[in-house]
Amino acid sequence: MKQRLTPRHAIVLLAAALCWSGSASAATAEAKAAYVQAKDGATAAYKANRAKCDAITGAPKDVCVAEAKAARVRAEEEAGAYYKNTLKAYTSSRMKIADANYDLDKAKCGALAGNDRDVCVSQAKATLIAAQADAKADKRAIEARTDARDDKRAAQYKVAMEKCDAFAGAVKDSCVATAKLDFGK
Repeated sequence: MKQRLTPRHAIVLLAAALCWSGSASAATAEAKAAYVQAKDGATAAYKANRAKCDAITGAPKDVCVAEAKAARVRAEEEAGAYYKNTLKAYTSSRMKIADANYDLDKAKCGALAGNDRDVCVSQAKATLIAAQADAKADKRAIEARTDARDDKRAAQYKVAMEKCDAFAGAVKDSCVATAKLDFGK
């Protein structure tokens, strides 16, 4: 049986390319190539999965199409976030994936009727809100850790500069220069 490149495999390849790259310029070129490959793989997988949905009718077809779209969104967003490698990109990725999963959950509710449908849609909405809250909480936690790290470094720099005040002349200048170098000032 012939293996084909799935979106998950493309993401693994993207991660490997970023980890194994030797220089900054090579990492960018390799990362971009892996990102493009992951996007192309996601599009190809979507088209293949979408074509399978054409043989189905009714609510199962809607679910099939939503599953194909959700898989494509997940693969593209994860690859894009990994490529950009920023907090904003990861948060945005998680939000878009949550939206795609919400659309999938709503499609699954389409076959139900009455109260069962209402409960299903409410559960889908609750799952969406929880996923969005998790993404926002992770962003706040990372920002808080960054702020705390910055505060610690600022305090350590202040201590180093205070220590330099005990010296005079060239020794003090050397101490100040070392402190500035150590703390990136």
